[in-house]
Amino acid sequence: MPKITTHAPGTFCWTDLATTDPQGAKQFYAAVFGWKFVDNEVGPGMTYTMAQLQGEDVAALYGMPEEELNGGGRPRWQSYVAVADADLVTGKAQELGGTILAPPFDVFSHGRMAIIRDPQGAVFHLWQPRDHVGATLVGEEGTRCWSELMVRDPEDAARFYAGLFGWTTQRLEGGPIPYTIFGQEGVEGVGGLMGFPPDCPEPSPAWLVYYLTWDCDAAARKVIDAQGKVLKAPADIPGIGRFAIIEDPQGAILALFTPQER
Repeated sequence: MPKITTHAPGTFCWTDLATTDPQGAKQFYAAVFGWKFVDNEVGPGMTYTMAQLQGEDVAALYGMPEEELNGGGRPRWQSYVAVADADLVTGKAQELGGTILAPPFDVFSHGRMAIIRDPQGAVFHLWQPRDHVGATLVGEEGTRCWSELMVRDPEDAARFYAGLFGWTTQRLEGGPIPYTIFGQEGVEGVGGLMGFPPDCPEPSPAWLVYYLTWDCDAAARKVIDAQGKVLKAPADIPGIGRFAIIEDPQGAILALFTPQER
C-alpha cells in the first residue's frame, strides 16, 4: 500500500495504547501483529513508543503515569479523529454536550490535540496534524481498519457526532442488534455505532478499535499463545467478514477483523 500522507478531517487517523507494562505490551503486539517498535523520549521518565510495520507508523503505546494509575485508570486503546482546527471543534463539542477532559494543547511540533468525552461517556481524541499526520500505513495486516462506538443510547450518540463532524448515518437492519454506519462525504464508512447487548455486564461506553488480519482464527490463537484473552471467539458477520474481540495481557480491549473479500 502507498504511504498515507494525510487523513481527511472527521476521520480516524491514529490510535495509541495506554498501558501498565510497555515492555509486556511490546512483546504481545509483536507476537500478534508483527509490530516493530521505536522508543521516543518525550520528557523526564516519559517514553512514547511508535509501533511500525514496513517502516511506517501504525500505532503507538506509552506507560500510564502514576497519578492516572492511582486514580483508577485502566489500560485502553485510544482513538484520534483528524480535525483542521482542534480549538474550534473542541468548542463545538462542548456546545453539543460533550465534556472537555483536556483542552487543546500542542504536542511539540507534531500537532495539536484535545481529549473529549461524548454525552454517552465514550472518550476520544482530536488531532490537528502538523509534523505527524497519524498512521502512515493502512490496508495491511496489523493496521487499524475500523472503529466502533458502543453506547447506551445510539440515537443520542448519532446526533452528537453528526453535529460535531457532520457524520451521516446508515442504519443496517436484520441483525440481532441494530447497527449504524457513520459516513462522511467522500469517505466510505468512518466507523460503526451500536447499543449494548441486553446481556452485557456493566456496559462502559467506548470506541472499540479493530485491527486487520487475514486470518482471524489464527490471530486469535496467537493472542492466547501470547498470554492474552479471547473475549469473543471468532464469528462471522454475514456478507462482511469475521471478527473476534480480545484483551491484551495488561487488560486493554481491541478487536480483530478479517474481511470476506480482500
